[in-house]
Amino acid sequence: MELIEGIKSRRSIRKFTDEKVTEEEIRRIVDTARFAPTWKNSQTARYIAVIDPALKEKVADEGTSFEQNRNIIKAAPVLIVQTTVDKRSGYERDGSFSTSKGTHWQSYDAGLCGEALVLAAHEAGLGSVIMGIYDEAKVIEVLGIPEGQSVSALIAIGHPAEEAQAPKRKEVEDILSVR
Repeated sequence: MELIEGIKSRRSIRKFTDEKVTEEEIRRIVDTARFAPTWKNSQTARYIAVIDPALKEKVADEGTSFEQNRNIIKAAPVLIVQTTVDKRSGYERDGSFSTSKGTHWQSYDAGLCGEALVLAAHEAGLGSVIMGIYDEAKVIEVLGIPEGQSVSALIAIGHPAEEAQAPKRKEVEDILSVR
């Protein structure tokens, strides 16, 4: 798949088949995602692949009150919990912020890494959806995520059960200002 085609054709997939995603497929996807750019090459993204159905169900039931996300998590063969090591992106070695954006860079880096991950999944023939409605403290508790890491996103991955249609996009003239 060509890069531009992949970017334009990747969709959020919320329904998956029962077909398993192998550990090797997960490793290849994360191997690609680790090449996403990060603040001063801080590489703060971490990934927890939840494949155990009982653990996925616990994350779904205790980690989100949003019913649609609960159902997606339970049905997806893999739930990737993307975390970020705190207080590195956008910081100097002495702990001060590098720019006026403060903690903004941590989320920015997580977004870059998340997009690289879902594009790698798409290229591998897998579907994905990034979910942002969750109870971070509960997800941390259920999965035993180490202190000093924040949950950036929950990402369901699996073989698509249906083809998603592209939503209408704004025209370039509506989003680009050339000066």
